[in-house]
Amino acid sequence: MKNKLTIRPNEFHQKQVIEVTGEIDDVLSVRLKEYPECYWYNTSGTWIILAGKFNLNHFFDSFKELAYIDYTALKKDRETEDDSFVNQDISIIIPAMVNLPCGYLEKLQQSRYSENAIKTYVHYFRDFTHFFHDKLLNLLTKEEINSYLLTLIRERKISASQQNQRINAIKFYYEKVLGRNKEYYQIERPRKEQKLPDVLSKEEVGAMIKVTENLKHKSLIALIYSCGLRRSEAINLKLEDIDSKRMLIKIRGGKGKKDRYVQLAKGTLEIIKKYYKKDKPDIWLFEGQNKKQYSATSILNDIKDAAIKAGIKKRVYPHILRHSFATHHLEQGTDLRYIQEWLGHESSKTTEIYTHVAEKDFHRFKNPIDDLNLDGG
Repeated sequence: MKNKLTIRPNEFHQKQVIEVTGEIDDVLSVRLKEYPECYWYNTSGTWIILAGKFNLNHFFDSFKELAYIDYTALKKDRETEDDSFVNQDISIIIPAMVNLPCGYLEKLQQSRYSENAIKTYVHYFRDFTHFFHDKLLNLLTKEEINSYLLTLIRERKISASQQNQRINAIKFYYEKVLGRNKEYYQIERPRKEQKLPDVLSKEEVGAMIKVTENLKHKSLIALIYSCGLRRSEAINLKLEDIDSKRMLIKIRGGKGKKDRYVQLAKGTLEIIKKYYKKDKPDIWLFEGQNKKQYSATSILNDIKDAAIKAGIKKRVYPHILRHSFATHHLEQGTDLRYIQEWLGHESSKTTEIYTHVAEKDFHRFKNPIDDLNLDGG
């Protein structure tokens, strides 16, 4: 009977790590001690691996004969965000040791791609390079690249969105780095899935804020919801961005590197004032240990904890507050153009998805089943 190992993301001393727990006997202890970048953490009594050095495939190969490996928590941690890198398929993490072709990263930076876009392109192109490690990339045929893409679709079950991003990362190398003409591949570009966003009710959001006693966490939840912020935007807020006189918040370098202003609600400002008096942050509005920026993992945990305390059974994650902000505005009659501006959407089509989940018009119509006598009386 094999032992069971559970691996989950965590954060120790402002460092992202993979925590390893479970039924660890002497044999597993020795193997973990020998595993690269794996350390025993006395405080928590667990083994940890630095997240930047972690490779799930390698971990499986090293321990599959000794233990069953539960990595469910890794999947759950990658909650929906606008950042495609956050939503990457956890089963295909490639070691950072895989080298990029000369000029690839530099060209991305020169082209002023965002930090998240660079992470995504680099990650996916490293996977591409790793797959063709025994061949020269500049001599690969389109048939070989098509075969690679088909392998990802059939065996790794990559999403339509990820397929498009991987194609873009490959095209960037051949078109921008090598300077070739437009590259076309026989794999049909998938249509982007039209998934409706998850939404909380006003009462559920209110319950989350009310049950949260920690003022920093309370301020964070209230601010993300009342301003429709992305998690990264909340992390990057500085004290100087809060304009209490004009009741505005300046969002610097949002998606697409665009600045914008959002409305600061009176109720949110009151919570922030109480938090500021107690915690006295120095530079960042939300700070972690040693006055450093608050981490994305901490925000996720704060919001999940609040949802659990409020008795909410839905899957709750930071971006659901942004979805709820937009939907609730639509339901109370706010013009879509204002919502688009507050959310920082370049196209109104992106904002229009919230019209499909708003309840404003549903209540105008009578359902025909209401005319039926269903109780048989």
